[in-house]
Amino acid sequence: MRGWARWRTAPLLLAAPLLAGCGPQYAVLDPAGPVGHIEYRLIVLSSAAMAVVIGFVYVLFAYVLVRFRDKPGRRAPYRPDWAGDRRLEVLWFLIPVALLATIAVPTVRETFYLAKLPPARHRLVIDVTAMQWKWLFQYPAQHVATVNYVEIPARTDVLFRLTANGPMNAFWVPRLGGLEYTMPGRVLPLWLEANRPGTYWGHGGQFSGLGFERMFFTVRAVPRARFAAWARAVRRTARPMTMADLKRLLYPAVTGQTAFSAYPSRSFPPVSHGFSLTGGMYTIYARRPPEKLLPNQ
Repeated sequence: MRGWARWRTAPLLLAAPLLAGCGPQYAVLDPAGPVGHIEYRLIVLSSAAMAVVIGFVYVLFAYVLVRFRDKPGRRAPYRPDWAGDRRLEVLWFLIPVALLATIAVPTVRETFYLAKLPPARHRLVIDVTAMQWKWLFQYPAQHVATVNYVEIPARTDVLFRLTANGPMNAFWVPRLGGLEYTMPGRVLPLWLEANRPGTYWGHGGQFSGLGFERMFFTVRAVPRARFAAWARAVRRTARPMTMADLKRLLYPAVTGQTAFSAYPSRSFPPVSHGFSLTGGMYTIYARRPPEKLLPNQ
């Protein structure tokens, strides 16, 4: 009985190293928004298709080992007939085509759906600048700014307009959706939504120097009334951002969370690249190179 108990716990012991880094939340496998749910379904679909391929290969491998093994007493060498079988050749061709179509059709459909910007009503626009090694969030409609945290209303489309002042990076909130690049002199779109109030972890998805591992931020999704009250409180209690503050933020260093009741004008590139607020991300909007942030000019 003791030996059986040891064999029964063996799979758990073997799986322990694989599960050691798993916490209560699995980020991309625990989506909290419509974009995250769409990408989660695509992950599950791709994983299932790969599991079918891997399972078929292992079953075929086991069959070959048993069917064509060298049996005791066999004297003549095994010389298989390698003549082609038209039925098997058609089958080998159709199986990969079917699997690829199963993955490709939903992926293309959902990719074009996510490429379309949400409708203007009830939409919040936030300008995001990746710096070394911090994140600056500016709210054009509310005229406030935050560093290393962003407050958003739950159940509301949020359009993040992304740029960088420093190395190229990537904006990533795993539970809300996939990442999008941030590039100097360019403004790229990413729309996300939180289904429910909560606090979500965000991080830079691109190596950008010594402070990269601490380049994370917090997304706080709150009810709409609470978000409006938060914006009013920031405008009333926080101090405005000066050009000196902006230049200090541009200096490569790690900093904490803070908020500003205002920020300098033209501190974000005025021209978007590849999209407009009234069209999709493939709408050509810019006819000239976007301008850089003022402190770098």
